[in-house]
Amino acid sequence: MAKLYFRYGAMNSGKSTALLQAAFNYEERGQKVLVTKPGIDTKTSGIISRLGMVRQPDFLIGTDDSVRDLFTEHAEKSSEPIACLLVDEAQFLSATQVDDLLWVALVKNVPVLAYGIRTDFKTVAFPGSARLLELSHSLEELKTICRCGRKAIFNGRKSGDKFIFDGDQVAIDGEEVTYESLCGLCYIRESGWLA
Repeated sequence: MAKLYFRYGAMNSGKSTALLQAAFNYEERGQKVLVTKPGIDTKTSGIISRLGMVRQPDFLIGTDDSVRDLFTEHAEKSSEPIACLLVDEAQFLSATQVDDLLWVALVKNVPVLAYGIRTDFKTVAFPGSARLLELSHSLEELKTICRCGRKAIFNGRKSGDKFIFDGDQVAIDGEEVTYESLCGLCYIRESGWLA
């Protein structure tokens, strides 16, 4: 029986790189994969790793789309069986769409590898990530480091050189923000929790 995997980490932990490597590994062995991401992720049209690798998704998942239907439609169009479904930016999925990922794994018997971050810049779980943590057969943390050298677990949002802790959970379009991976201690120092 296939499984649902959630591979998560702070920003810049190599999630997209790992997804692209997984796709390459399957395809190198002559197996067909489907690669997707939520359409809300408009910062780029493709899946781009910080190492410069790029791949266009086979389909995008709209806010109200059924992942079951999208997967079934693309699987039926394929001339060969689907060996794996790879999902980038999975934190942006709804809980129902994550339920659909589990359906793909269990009913269609296709492994699903979902990659994303657990929490936003306020340390609040994204709906997709929360559901993936509840349902996934396997959880794997992809690690990165904070500027101080400790393991980074949080994502700090910056406007210019200043960290900000208010605003919408998703800031992709219109706002000039960047993110920095922080350990817990650096995060609470920047947020003022230690004051």
